[in-house]
Amino acid sequence: MTAGLRALRRRILTPALSSTSLEVRGFRKKNPTAQELLETVGRSFLEGYGRIVEAPDSQAAEPRLEAIPREFRGFAYEGAAMACSIMDALPGSGGRRLSGLLAGRGGAHTYMAYVGIGWAMARLPRMLHPDTEDTDPLLRWLILDGYGFHQAYFHTDRYVRGQHRERKLPWPEDQASYAHRAVDQGIGRALWFVGGTDVDAVLALVDAFPPARRGDLFSGVGLAATYAGGAGADELLRLREGVGAYRPQLLQGSAFAAEAREHAGLTVPHTHVATEVLCGMKPHEAAGVCREQRPGASDRVDMPAYETWRQGIAGALVSEGRS
Repeated sequence: MTAGLRALRRRILTPALSSTSLEVRGFRKKNPTAQELLETVGRSFLEGYGRIVEAPDSQAAEPRLEAIPREFRGFAYEGAAMACSIMDALPGSGGRRLSGLLAGRGGAHTYMAYVGIGWAMARLPRMLHPDTEDTDPLLRWLILDGYGFHQAYFHTDRYVRGQHRERKLPWPEDQASYAHRAVDQGIGRALWFVGGTDVDAVLALVDAFPPARRGDLFSGVGLAATYAGGAGADELLRLREGVGAYRPQLLQGSAFAAEAREHAGLTVPHTHVATEVLCGMKPHEAAGVCREQRPGASDRVDMPAYETWRQGIAGALVSEGRS
């Protein structure tokens, strides 16, 4: 395929840039700075998506993905993984773009890439859903996190304001009970965007959900507040105090975001602010808790290992006593 045809393919397959506008989405606009941040996140996601669609293969897209500013590069790789998953589902594709992405520089962004697979899952017919059998059994729950984020971001009235929960998720039946929780963690991340990083608005959005869902939602909020940013120290302190009994889950999400950024070498100033206010730690310390608590294969009993991991992180952070 010629460069011209690949550019045409990018224009056809890449979602419209307007889809990232807070005005178009109907999300809260706290102030121009927060709005620009969130919209830049969206543009970076689409940039990563478009680079994959336009490139002859995943490796060819790497230089341009790596050129995206550090603060937003993870979002670009998230979009790239979505594009890879969609391209792999097309007839005659060979199905090697995602594996190529993860085998290259994208391997440092596994957390974000798995979330991107979930975006693709939300867009593709079920018969074309990515095969998750070869993904990391611990991290594959992030695919559902990405699915939940997509649904809340693009179908906000139904999934956020209407608190809709799907009866049947695109996931194995025997894992359905936890699958809903993983989706809620993604919905929680989306609430940070829907609320425009306005802490009071985000707290009100979570409080509208049944209490049984709030822990997972606040985990997602903590992750987004730390990874995407958009709130200052005073606002984050108000968030930490405002979640009440769900503070352990908020801290777990924040630490998990720190691990994702540290693992990719993308820690930025707002990561420091968030983990220090929410967790009472520097980003590398919060990431260290995640690594220390990561379960081994022999520990994976009684519940999904991913949930064992999350509970271990939350418990360790609370026991530190610095939060």
